[in-house]
Amino acid sequence: MSDLVAIAYDGEETAFRVRDRLVQLTKEHIIELEDLVVVVHRRDGKTEIKQATNLAGMGALSGAFWGLLIGLIFFAPIFGLAIGAITGALAGRFSDYGIDDNFIKEVAENVGPGNSAVFLLIKKMTPDKVVGAIKDYGGRVIRTSLSETEETNLRDAFGAGKAEIPPPAV
Repeated sequence: MSDLVAIAYDGEETAFRVRDRLVQLTKEHIIELEDLVVVVHRRDGKTEIKQATNLAGMGALSGAFWGLLIGLIFFAPIFGLAIGAITGALAGRFSDYGIDDNFIKEVAENVGPGNSAVFLLIKKMTPDKVVGAIKDYGGRVIRTSLSETEETNLRDAFGAGKAEIPPPAV
């Protein structure tokens, strides 16, 4: 089972630097992520959501492969490749994978204009190494699905008490 952690940062660019560091930690096999999302609440009030996984691109690649394979069977590989890529891209574009988009939008509105947040869906990690690598960026833990003890330890590592953002309305 994956754990959700959302951390808010001061400034619009900080979450992108944290994302880059987390990608590096992934390559070092210190953390394994199911999903990674960066949200920026711009000063003009607009919210920008950047998914780490490009579902449309993955869908197009997968669809192109299967379309080419089926096209070869029916002696129309180019047609199969094109139809498969288009179908895969559309399927990827409209599929919802990882962290719920409505949850992301709700929390993003609460980080305040000019700030950003990172949402992590964690499969596995070495907590002390991950926290050590990203705590220098500051930030405050705003939401987790961790146990109460683990959440307290995480908040203490970031030097923050309880979250300032209220839980979502049900």
